[in-house]
Amino acid sequence: MPPAVYRRRRLVALLALVLVVALVVALLALVWPGFARSGGEEEPAPTVTVTADPATPTLEPVERTASTPFAQALPATVLDLALRSDAATDAWTAAGALEAYELVYADGEDEGATTVTVVAGQWPTPQEAETAATALLEGVEPATQDDVTVGGETVGTVVVVPGDEGEATVTWRNGTAVLRATGPADVVEDVYAAYPM
Repeated sequence: MPPAVYRRRRLVALLALVLVVALVVALLALVWPGFARSGGEEEPAPTVTVTADPATPTLEPVERTASTPFAQALPATVLDLALRSDAATDAWTAAGALEAYELVYADGEDEGATTVTVVAGQWPTPQEAETAATALLEGVEPATQDDVTVGGETVGTVVVVPGDEGEATVTWRNGTAVLRATGPADVVEDVYAAYPM
């Protein structure tokens, strides 16, 4: 064979080899992560979440005056608020409550302390508690209303009603218990969320 044929074959073989290498590089650039990327698309930095310790009261709660299981289930502290007084109340007796208590929680003892008053009552059945909670909310214009759920099951309702001078009242029903918290609007919803009933 003449030398020109060998040269052409070598040239064709060289072009085929260059074409195969170019195809492999192009395939790697499309498939291999980061192979052909510029530095413009960097991986996002992981976010760091800093969680503050839960609020705890600076005061010791007062001794309880009631000893029924329902009264003892009511918390002595909620968030940074400590129980300052508790007393049985007849406020809900006419509505059929078996027992009811007025509890005052505060974050201090001075005039500027944040104070939340909770009235808690227990009824014989969930239906009677629902009727009483509905009667408590007659004629009010709620800002929000939602379901109270425990373990994914709806057990009651919660209603937030704005009040005067930055106050609000949150009323909720959980089974046979009806509770009403009144205090600063920015605090009572947190009290409801943290209240163990």
